[in-house]
Amino acid sequence: MRKDFGPKAWVFPQPVLIVGTYDEGVPNAMNAAWVGQYSKTQIILSLGDHKTTDNIRKNQAFTVGLATADTIIGADYVGLVSGNDVPNKVEKAGFTVSRSYNVNAPVFNELPLTLECKLVKFNEDGNIIGEIVNAAVDDSLVNAEGEIDVSGLHAVVYDPINADYYKVGEMAGHAFRDGEKLK
Repeated sequence: MRKDFGPKAWVFPQPVLIVGTYDEGVPNAMNAAWVGQYSKTQIILSLGDHKTTDNIRKNQAFTVGLATADTIIGADYVGLVSGNDVPNKVEKAGFTVSRSYNVNAPVFNELPLTLECKLVKFNEDGNIIGEIVNAAVDDSLVNAEGEIDVSGLHAVVYDPINADYYKVGEMAGHAFRDGEKLK
C-alpha cells in the first residue's frame, strides 16, 4: 500500500543556505532552500521576487553561506522577515559581517562555508545563475593536509514535507568507490 500526495516540492534533503547581498552598503540576508548546483562552477537560485533579488541585480554579486546547527535560529529568522520591513535583520539574527574579498557581497562570519558568486544571468523563468569565484572555508574545517573536513561542519538541511530542520549526521559511505564492489 501507499498514499499518493500529488505533485509537491518534496526533494529531501535541501541544504539550508543564507544568501547575502548588500542593499546600498547595508548587509542583507535571506534563507533559501531552493538552491542547487547548476554546473561545476555555477549555482542556481530560485528565490522569487525579494529584496535579495533586487540587490543581486544591482550589485551583480551575492554570497551563499551554509547554515549550521549553531546558527539555525538566526538562519530561520532571516527567512521569516523581510529586509524591507526590518533593515537590521542581519544584526538581529546575530550575524556579524565581513566584506568578501572577491565579490561585492557580505560574508557572514558565523557560517563556516561560504560561496562567493558573481551574477551570470537571470533566466527567463526568474532563476538566478551565479558563477562561484571562491569557496571561503573557516580554518576550523581545514585538516592538517589542507583539505576540508566536513565532519565538524554540523550542517543542517530542510525537510519541506514537515517544515523542519535536521542536522546532517555521520558519513554513510564513499562516493565513486563503494559501488566498485558490484563491478
